[in-house]
Formats: sequence, structure tokens, C-alpha cells
Amino acid sequence: MESITKGQAFGDAFPLQKKNIFFSFYLTKAKLLALTKKDIDLVNNQIHITKTYFRSEGRDIITTPKTDCSVRVIDIPEFLKEEIENYIGRLYKYPDDARLFPMVAEALQHKIKRHIAKAGVKMIRVHDLRHSHVAYLIHQGVPPLVIKERLGHKDIGITLNTYGHLYPNEQKKLAEMLNGQKTKKDKGDQE
Repeated sequence: MESITKGQAFGDAFPLQKKNIFFSFYLTKAKLLALTKKDIDLVNNQIHITKTYFRSEGRDIITTPKTDCSVRVIDIPEFLKEEIENYIGRLYKYPDDARLFPMVAEALQHKIKRHIAKAGVKMIRVHDLRHSHVAYLIHQGVPPLVIKERLGHKDIGITLNTYGHLYPNEQKKLAEMLNGQKTKKDKGDQE
């Protein structure tokens, strides 16, 4: 019997390009599904987030994001730019204003659920990829303000209220730093 890893659980439901794009700069699925070629700046390694996608009464709707902070430019790493460029390169005569990922959010989630069940791993939502990536960034020491800007949160409080529990407890480190400062002062006083 062939085993399926967690990475393979997403299978064709979320091809590598889409998964890496989503995971690398943690867009919501509504913003990811609204991206067009015009939003991608391959020269400067940037993605311009200016719209959001949803489906209502069988119609695809593209609208502006709900807050001004959600409209932003995200710098992306070279490897991701190359993946996006490769993906776009395979879209033969694709219009610049057409959505790069022409699927509905519900279909995406349904396919992912099917592959997760096949793999026997814990069920997650597409949005959980965003949370997982933020947890990774926090673990890597990325400052909360940078994460807030990349997420498009209106206020740092939203970021800290959502992800604050993931920050390591720095109390011991702070106490050691203060103790070190006191020790330096005491040595200076003795000289």
C-alpha cells in the first residue's frame, strides 16, 4: 500500500505553484483567486494586492478589499517569482486581466478535503495555510509589525491578538539582560 505524505495530500487540488504562492506571502484565498497577470511585477519581485474575489448567486465578483490596509504591495523572494513566471509562461495567450487561478474557493476546499482524507492527515482549511505560515515567520523571528504589514491587517492589535500566543516567552531573557546590566554597573562602581 502506497503511503501519502502531508505534502502530497494537497495533490492536484492545490498545485505547487498555487500552494507556494499562497504559503509564501499568505494571501487569503479571496485575494489569491483574484490575482491577474497585471498584479505580478516580475521585474521588481512584487505582487500588487488590489482586489478580492468571491462568488455570489453563480457569478464571479471581483471587488476592492474591505480595508485600505489590505491594498498593498508584497515583495516576494526570487524562487517564488520564478515559480510564478513559469506558471504564467504556461498560460498560452492568457489575457493580462484574466484571473490566474480561475476556480471557485469552494471547489478548491472540496478538492483539498478529498486529498487530505486520502492521506489520512488532520483536516485543515485553505485559510489555515496562512496561519501556518505566520507561525513559521514568528518562529524565524520576524517582527510583528512586518507580519502585520504583509498580512494587510489594519491594526497591529489584530495581528497580536491573533498570533500573540505564538511568540516565545521572553521573560527569562529579559531578566538575564537586566541582571547583566546591573552586574556591569556594580563592577563599574567598584573600580
